[in-house]
Amino acid sequence: MLRLSWTTFTDRWALFLGAILTVCLGVALVQSSLLVLVSAATAGGEVTEAITLLAMTLGISAFLAVFIVSSTFAFTVAQRRRDLALLRLTGAARGQVRRLLLSEALLLGLLGTAAGVPLGLPVMRLQTWLLHDLGFVPAAFTPRWQDWILAVSAGTGTGVALIGVLAASRRAAKVRPLEALRETGAATRVMTAVRWFFGVLFLAGAVAMATVAAFAPPEGAVPLAINTALASAVALTALSPLVVPLAGRVAGLLLRGPLGRLAQANLRDGVRRSASTAAPLIVLVALLVAQAGTLATIAGGADLERRADIRGDLVVTTTGPSDLDTADTVHTGGVVSPESRVPITVVTRDEDGTETDEALAKVVDPGAYAAIHTRGPASGSLAALTGDTIAVADGSGALGDVVTARIGGSERNLRVVAVMPESLSGGVDFLLPSGVVPAGLLAAAPTESIVRLAPGAGPATVTTRGTVTTVDDWIATTGAAEQQTGTGIMTVLMGLSGLYALLAVINAVVIAAADRRREFAVARVTGLTRGQVVRAAVLESGLVTAIGLVLGGLAASATLAGISSAAARISGQAVLVVPWTLIAVVVLGAFLVVGVTSAVTALSATRPNPVSLTGAA
Repeated sequence: MLRLSWTTFTDRWALFLGAILTVCLGVALVQSSLLVLVSAATAGGEVTEAITLLAMTLGISAFLAVFIVSSTFAFTVAQRRRDLALLRLTGAARGQVRRLLLSEALLLGLLGTAAGVPLGLPVMRLQTWLLHDLGFVPAAFTPRWQDWILAVSAGTGTGVALIGVLAASRRAAKVRPLEALRETGAATRVMTAVRWFFGVLFLAGAVAMATVAAFAPPEGAVPLAINTALASAVALTALSPLVVPLAGRVAGLLLRGPLGRLAQANLRDGVRRSASTAAPLIVLVALLVAQAGTLATIAGGADLERRADIRGDLVVTTTGPSDLDTADTVHTGGVVSPESRVPITVVTRDEDGTETDEALAKVVDPGAYAAIHTRGPASGSLAALTGDTIAVADGSGALGDVVTARIGGSERNLRVVAVMPESLSGGVDFLLPSGVVPAGLLAAAPTESIVRLAPGAGPATVTTRGTVTTVDDWIATTGAAEQQTGTGIMTVLMGLSGLYALLAVINAVVIAAADRRREFAVARVTGLTRGQVVRAAVLESGLVTAIGLVLGGLAASATLAGISSAAARISGQAVLVVPWTLIAVVVLGAFLVVGVTSAVTALSATRPNPVSLTGAA
């Protein structure tokens, strides 16, 4: 079987080249993400955020590898229905057909792995550079090569290839050979029972996760967004053959002339081809738009939350506590709330074990803090924040708990007297009274003193006390910094993975055109010129691109609906930020890339003399 598989590969290399490329890129992405993740996990230091990002990146890479390779192999097998039918007619049993396809997948997996392992090294360097440039890892961080990654990469490449072709091989073996030759019966059925099952299953999962997202805490927003987008993309990819005929009818109302009618007919006749081409585009759009929209909505909700929370006019930034004391407060006729940020390590012990949380704490004056901020504790009271006490964020402890806190090298047992409500703006996890913080640590701590002036008072009394800005400008600057961080997260999560999905789109277009030489030749001998055939192919690809964009947008919408509900629940205000700029770039880029690829492949497919192709059976 391996010899026959190799012969098939050499004869139909154009179909298999794309499959090798997808396996190669999948192996490179998974290998790179895993090596950087393991190196970050063993490096120590402040790389917790990087570890979380890399774990999510690894999950996305693994999903894309399985999804894209599976859809590529399924499409490749579908393109070879007639070849497999001839094998069956010459005596090959169903089991032999399956073994042939699995042997081909094994060969392609090995070839893809052999190319993917060395490619993973520059991908790892690129991924590390991104983490360095965006500040998620220290400058000294360098991922280390691990010999065991060779076994993991080999298992990934061959495993993904075999899994990808397994379902397709079963379907191919079940089709009766005469039905495949005549293009009738089960050979032409695209919406199989398996497609219905997984489509409905993942659609239900996406709805469930979008519903859960509406009640999830902010820190669960990004993982839920990714999972909802992935589930929606899989569901709509499985159900996309239902949309292609409808799109064909819509196209028939809009398109006029022979080329438009030809593109419409090809779209409706090639349902499997159109659905397979749209599949990676659905995933690409769903992930990019959902991720960007989630981060932008959280940032927008955090901005609204801060503006509703702070009742102040000015922010004075200093190193260490400012000298805006009680006399200044009386002089201005308003309120001054100094808020210093210090590192803290909180150790919580319960029946489940010990949990250590390294974070930032705000050192505040309870009365002034309550006067400036409208969002009070969800339980407990800030008035009790004196002595050996602490206020914690929701989910970091319960009222009355005693936690061990390490602050500036000293360790103290602090009682939880208040639990602050969940917040989109993040910020600090703990509030401390000044008495529990060593004076040396407090003197070097960055401090923002929020000042509320009396009616008619001006900022003159505080202009010499530090860097002074208005509350509105301070909130805008803070939001811009968070938006920049969100962009960095988006780049790390989707930078290389998005490129992988885009290459899969190009690969699908190439595979689709590779088997259409005779179809294009028939169109030319019936009177169409070569240019007209190419334009019809480009027009058809534009319709397929529109299908992928619309379905990908629907998948992203499910995610954004859940995140918007969560942001509205937490901030108390309706908020939804749609990344229109990114959407415009994705839409224009998709039409451009698919259109150019379709034109180039159609030109290549129509280069031979049409009579020589139409005469070949």
